[in-house]
Amino acid sequence: MKKIVILSIFLLILSCATNPFTGKKTLAFVSNDQLFPTAFAQYDQFLNENKVVTGTAKSEMIQRVGERIAVAAERWLDANGKQGYLKDYQWEYNLVDDPAVNAWCMPGGKIVFYTGILDVAQNETAIAAIMGHEVAHALANHGQQRMSAAYLQQGVALAGNIAIKDEQSRQAFNQYYGVGSNVLGMLPFSRKHENEADKIGIYLMAIAKYNPDEASELWKRMGAKSSGQAPPEFLSTHPASETRVQNLQAEAAAAKREAVKFGVTSFRPLGKF
Repeated sequence: MKKIVILSIFLLILSCATNPFTGKKTLAFVSNDQLFPTAFAQYDQFLNENKVVTGTAKSEMIQRVGERIAVAAERWLDANGKQGYLKDYQWEYNLVDDPAVNAWCMPGGKIVFYTGILDVAQNETAIAAIMGHEVAHALANHGQQRMSAAYLQQGVALAGNIAIKDEQSRQAFNQYYGVGSNVLGMLPFSRKHENEADKIGIYLMAIAKYNPDEASELWKRMGAKSSGQAPPEFLSTHPASETRVQNLQAEAAAAKREAVKFGVTSFRPLGKF
């Protein structure tokens, strides 16, 4: 077991990338060269199997906001010495007819908004907050990190089963490791990504000339919508709405200061719809 642990640590060191937004090392067992083509194919399949909304004011808004946020991301990256970082990204933004209050992004920049989230958003600036969050997931390679973490979780489980010879001890290991690695490992890892995406996203929306103050207002509405339905934060993949509101309120002023560096001194109207 000691040898397995040492080998795992060595592999972790070799399989790290640097997040350009945080400067921190991140897991990267799978390269984007491998991940992006698979994500693009899965995205196309999803669009083929679902009702994509096109030619409406709201679908055009999703496209417009997405393009503005992507431009803001490229401006930020270029200004911070990361020219060419987005060369393999293929941005795409689609609105899908589905009542779920959700939006998501695949690695490489493939984004979907469900129509169900529009009623909670209420305005274009809130859409920009959601879009900034989803674009941030792609920029920070969170999909790559989640897949890498899952491989690590499975690898440790396999190593434990090989190393532990006693059947009863092996069963106990599997039971406690399964719960512990999720509650103490994978779930906090996921919440960390959500917090990172919130922070990066609020900067991007401000650089794209959308008022970052609206991000916390959006999450107040999200919290009211899901009141009584969400699990305790420590058992969730996402931070509690109250946590997100507090964090976004605290980051708004810094996001505005960052936007000034890019010549942004005023913001677009809310754009209610």
